[in-house]
This record gives sequence, structure tokens and C-alpha cells, in this order.
Amino acid sequence: MLGTVRSDNWRRAFRVELRAEAIGLAFRGWPVLPGTYPVAGHWAGRDGSEDTTGPVPVHADWQERLGTKAEQVATWWTGQPYSLLLATGRGYDAIEVGDELGRRAAGVLRSVGLPVPIIATPEHRWFFLTRTGSALTPELAANPDVALRGEGDWITLPPSPFQHGVVHWRVKPEVCGWQIPTTETVQDALLDAVREPGTRTLVTTARD
Repeated sequence: MLGTVRSDNWRRAFRVELRAEAIGLAFRGWPVLPGTYPVAGHWAGRDGSEDTTGPVPVHADWQERLGTKAEQVATWWTGQPYSLLLATGRGYDAIEVGDELGRRAAGVLRSVGLPVPIIATPEHRWFFLTRTGSALTPELAANPDVALRGEGDWITLPPSPFQHGVVHWRVKPEVCGWQIPTTETVQDALLDAVREPGTRTLVTTARD
């Protein structure tokens, strides 16, 4: 009984926090949507979903719901602690990398005074948010540790829970004044991070 109460309290606390975050981001125009959430080794919240690797959108017609007003978005989190997802390819993209490469790229961006919003998951993956733009450069596209999340896809936003931890911000959007960088800025940093020191090519004006 005690374990059940704690579990219910945990879910309720996360639901309140996730709902507040979803409302705030929706007011800013971010294309957010509810996703499945972890329960006892599987992902719950969507009928017929057998996905066990991570959250998926709760609504089958999620792409048609993008752009929903914040007041309606708030109702999506009134019942369950749904994960908070961001649809990519609709003004926002994300470049996904492993945590080691992510740390190096974040260091490159800090060194030139360009912090950008960065998300980390309990599964050791980092996501650099960018404005929707061009595809990955051939060098990055050939790197198995790098992936572009764009049209028709989504990423998980903090503070969504995973089976073994919580998604969190490595760099919050507030730190960057809610300015989302171009994909070229982040890709330049990633290229610097995978190359030898001394070959840095990051263009500090690419954000303009």
C-alpha cells in the first residue's frame, strides 16, 4: 500500500510539473505534445502502442494537433503524467549526439560565448536545439553518433521521466535568452568537436 501511495504521489507531482512546462512552452509557440510515460517496464498512455524504447505521441493524429493553443494544451495533462514532446521540423530541429561528443561540442560553444539549449536523457544522449534548417553536413551524416531529428519526428523535453531517470536541461533556454541557434552554428561546433584541436572553424555570427 505504501509503495502504491508513493507511486501515485510521484506521478501526480510529475504531472503538475509537466503540465506547467507544457503550458509555458506552448505560450511561446513551441509545438509541444503529450507522449507515453514509463510504468513498470513499459510505456503507457496510448492504446495499441507496443513501443518499449521510449515515448511516442499519445495521439495518432499528433501532426494535425500541432499549433494547438496553450489553453487546450493544458487539458492534455489533466489526467496522466504524459511525457512532454517537442515536434521537430516545425521551426525547431534537434541534433542528437552521444554524451561524450555532446560535452566537447558544448565546450566549443562556450569557448566562443554561444551557449545553446541542450537536453540530456538518462540514456546518455544529448540534443542540441536548432532552428529548422539544412541537412547534416556529409561528415556529420556519416558519423554514427550523430543524428538529425527533423520533419515527422520528435524529441523528449524536460522534465519527462524515463525508466531510469529524468530528462533534464544541460543548458536551459533561459540562459540563451530563448534564442534558438541556426543548425549551421551547432554543426560547426560539432565538427570542431570531432576534429583535432587547432582546426576550429566555428563562425560566431551564424546565429544572426
